[in-house]
Amino acid sequence: MSATPDLNCDSTENSYLGIARKNFSETFLSSIRTLGRAVDLGARTLSRAAIDILRLRFNWREMLAQCWYLITVTALPAILMAIPFGVIVSLQVGNLIHQLGADTLLGAAGGLGVIKQGAPMATGLLLGGAGASAIAADLGARTIREEIDAMKTMGIDPVDRLVVPRMAAMVIVAPLLNILIIFVGCVSGYAVAVGVQGVTPGSYWQTFGSFTGMGDVWISIAKSMVFGFLVVIVACQRGMEARGGPRGVADGVNAAVVLSVVAIVLMNLLFTQVATMFLPTRIA
Repeated sequence: MSATPDLNCDSTENSYLGIARKNFSETFLSSIRTLGRAVDLGARTLSRAAIDILRLRFNWREMLAQCWYLITVTALPAILMAIPFGVIVSLQVGNLIHQLGADTLLGAAGGLGVIKQGAPMATGLLLGGAGASAIAADLGARTIREEIDAMKTMGIDPVDRLVVPRMAAMVIVAPLLNILIIFVGCVSGYAVAVGVQGVTPGSYWQTFGSFTGMGDVWISIAKSMVFGFLVVIVACQRGMEARGGPRGVADGVNAAVVLSVVAIVLMNLLFTQVATMFLPTRIA
């Protein structure tokens, strides 16, 4: 009589483990398939963009319209984000190096922190928040209204018509936004270092130029362009795969923002590691 409950308990535990194993495997396989579709969309977008430029059929008007929209929704937030970032770097690093008696190195710390990490990350997060949500919502609404299917029926490639101009706009706006954040962040950090922490202007810019060169700026710009490309591909994929009416569009927008942030963080880690290995920080 006592063996029956144990057998039932074991069977229940096995069923729970089976359900958990099945859900995990399905989620993993679904993630791999989603990643494969994103890679395929990125490759198709780059190839179609190159073909359109060579054949002089690139949709410049749509690209410029998307550029202007991205600038209007990200320029002011970029300035508002860059100011406190430069101030925080100067204050936190300044307090530490002041205890070590190396106040003149504040310029180097501010330059490296803003240019190498702060500016590209802020650019990617702004584009991932404002840009990805707008693109995913636009394409998701077109999808549930069956505009994408209608374009395919008429022989129009949605990737060529919708994705390519948005990709080009994002890749163009990303470095411009990155340069704006670098400028505002460095100026705000300089103002705090000189006005609050008593660092002389000459020593600040001397160490800034000694530890930071044009190579760091180019790396920062390249990172922002890669982040912009990741954001637009993720947003376009989520929008074009939206299903289930307005709720599906909302889910696609949410997934686009979250996946964009995750992709930016992981790519920044990889980019930083590779750059540190082949281009270590040197004193000019």
